[in-house]
Amino acid sequence: MLSKGTKKYYFDKNLKRLVFCWIPETPCGRCEDCVSYFHSRRSGTSRGKLKDDLKFLKVFDMAMETEFFAGIPKIPYVPNAGARNVLCFQHYNAEEVLLGRSMEDWLRFSVCYWHSFCGTGADPFGFQTLHRPWNEGATPMECAKKRLHAAFEFFTKLGVKYYTFHDRDMSPEGRTLEESNSNLDEMTDLALQLQNRTGVKVLWVTCNLFAHSRYMNGAATNPDCHVLAYAGAQVKKGLDVAKKLGAENFVFWGGREGFYSIHNTDVGAELKHMANFFKMAVKYKEKIGLKCQFLIEPKPKEPCKHQYDYDAMSVIGFLKHYELDSHFKLNIEPNHTTLAGHSYEHDVIMASVFGMLGSVDSNTGSPDLGWDTDQFPMDIRNTTMIMKTVIEQGGLQPGGLNFDAKVRRESTDLEDLFIAHVGAMDAFARGLRNAVRIIEEGVITSMVKERYMSFSHGIGQKVVDGSTSLEELEDFVKQNGEPKVTSGKQEKYETVFNHYL
Repeated sequence: MLSKGTKKYYFDKNLKRLVFCWIPETPCGRCEDCVSYFHSRRSGTSRGKLKDDLKFLKVFDMAMETEFFAGIPKIPYVPNAGARNVLCFQHYNAEEVLLGRSMEDWLRFSVCYWHSFCGTGADPFGFQTLHRPWNEGATPMECAKKRLHAAFEFFTKLGVKYYTFHDRDMSPEGRTLEESNSNLDEMTDLALQLQNRTGVKVLWVTCNLFAHSRYMNGAATNPDCHVLAYAGAQVKKGLDVAKKLGAENFVFWGGREGFYSIHNTDVGAELKHMANFFKMAVKYKEKIGLKCQFLIEPKPKEPCKHQYDYDAMSVIGFLKHYELDSHFKLNIEPNHTTLAGHSYEHDVIMASVFGMLGSVDSNTGSPDLGWDTDQFPMDIRNTTMIMKTVIEQGGLQPGGLNFDAKVRRESTDLEDLFIAHVGAMDAFARGLRNAVRIIEEGVITSMVKERYMSFSHGIGQKVVDGSTSLEELEDFVKQNGEPKVTSGKQEKYETVFNHYL
């Protein structure tokens, strides 16, 4: 047993590192196990040198002692809080039951690792502005461990049950694939320990197949098969990690799967290669017994000029063409949807209509700009539209609402990270309440049903059943003449919708 102040640590033989001893007053034998294990690995080492040797092996993880968000308690629910009280939930009440399910179950909030803990605030025109204490360390792995402890402190204080990450967020890339995998093994050992301790789970894992220069011409669509093979090896490890950490989903985002110039691109070949790449992932998932949902995340552009996963309908068409639609659903990011020229809710609705909505990357953008801004979703109209669709399809499980959003580079205080998430969670809680009222009262539903009433009987019913023909339609028109023009009543629908906001 090693002591630092009043805290006690023992050496965990499975994790091969010091961990906090929660009940130091109770003899458990682990202290002797620590010494015995260490002696078996380093013969001739005296007990008195145990602490020095543990430092030598770099297993004394001091990050677990640090409180990164000191002064910020667990975020409470205070429904009557004033406007200035931004470090509490005024609308999100996790245990409140709506339509037979708790808010927590309807919303399934998740924090993304890359923006919240790896982001620096740098942009193409400016240097780093976010100087985080967990990014200060002697080595990349030391920083990675501090970052992970900071993340779990954040998750637990915020009160979310899920997080998401890229493989290269969790651990630094090494000089070789083997070194990268070793780094990832070490970090996911720690992640698993923290998950078990806190109850926080992985909503989804994804592999970063876009940042490294090897992927500048694509990963699964690269013209060099060597690069595709490397991407395959990286995804194989990512799927192993997903199983190890109990991830409920696995996301594929093709940031480099597309082209800048059609002149040097064989589109047909690249699409086929990508489809076969996905089929290999499906086979490996089944081989290792991984129980999770595969998701593809559409985006029209950025970094590529044109990306193959342009929008929901493009991805659905691709999946159906290559007979992959039974293995994949979609992870919709509304900021990507607006980049494709659609309304905020468009791809969420289109994916849901086809039974393909698996999860939502809950953010927003600035439609007046031409790039992905990944802002926190604060618009109640948008969150209401999303939650109405989610309720109508029976929920998002095993997916969720993942905050793929970043604080602005000017928002440099640590509390800003909490304020942003709290505000977005409250916005979705309000959207959920609004959507429940819309569905329970049924005014809009009945108005829409009335608009399509002609399809409930006669020739309309035959169109629905697929039992009529063009000849019969012609006969119907000859018998009934010119149809009457009916108003679409758009302004009425918008006014009624606003009643619920």
